[in-house]
Amino acid sequence: MADFENQWPVAKYHFRVTIDGEQISFQEASGLQAETTPIEYRHGDSEAFHVIKQAGLIKTSNLVLKKGVFESDSRLLDIFNKIYDKSYYTQDDRVDIIVELLDETASTVMTWNITKAFPIKFTGTDLKSTANEVSIETIEFAYEEIKTEL
Repeated sequence: MADFENQWPVAKYHFRVTIDGEQISFQEASGLQAETTPIEYRHGDSEAFHVIKQAGLIKTSNLVLKKGVFESDSRLLDIFNKIYDKSYYTQDDRVDIIVELLDETASTVMTWNITKAFPIKFTGTDLKSTANEVSIETIEFAYEEIKTEL
């Protein structure tokens, strides 16, 4: 008997991103990740012939957000350009980002709360005269904490 009888997994294409209270539509969001490196220890007079392992510091990856370029939409560039004004240099200036996975009725299934984020990279679209694609811009954030809620 299946664990989730008569249910389907949630599709990953329906999501919402809110940066510092402003909802922005993105094509792709990646980097929702945290990990810990185990600390290994063994004291010299231990009778056990193995190391003891415990969780170490938590390390987060970078959040990468991609969206289409629209005329007169400079929101990502405006967020990144605050670096030149020396914004984000203190903990109080950093932003919170919420990424929500939505079901077919637009109800939230899972939420990633990202805190103390600041932009570290902005990439404009690549240009190619023979391409038949939408222009995509990318912004990358470093962040300190990520908490996942169901």
